[in-house]
Amino acid sequence: MQGRPEQDVFDNPLRHLTAAQFMALGGNAVVYVRTIKGKKLSEFMTEAEFDESEADVDFQLVVSGDGSPLLVADSDDAVNEWLSDKNFGIVALH
Repeated sequence: MQGRPEQDVFDNPLRHLTAAQFMALGGNAVVYVRTIKGKKLSEFMTEAEFDESEADVDFQLVVSGDGSPLLVADSDDAVNEWLSDKNFGIVALH
């Protein structure tokens, strides 16, 4: 389009909220789901055991509004099944 700068990535305003602002949206009733590579996941979940063959595997990480990891799954179906058993008010898939 002419006259408009192109944006490669949508800048979601939720990414700029402080922890307190995010918690004000609903506390533990708010979760988000993101895809994360096994190598990156193993960097911050030291108690989990990953072997090198899982380094490039995509996992689904469900995180609460306060930033606590709630679930690590290997498929969208597993996440959807887990979420269907919960009573979260807002769920955003990223």
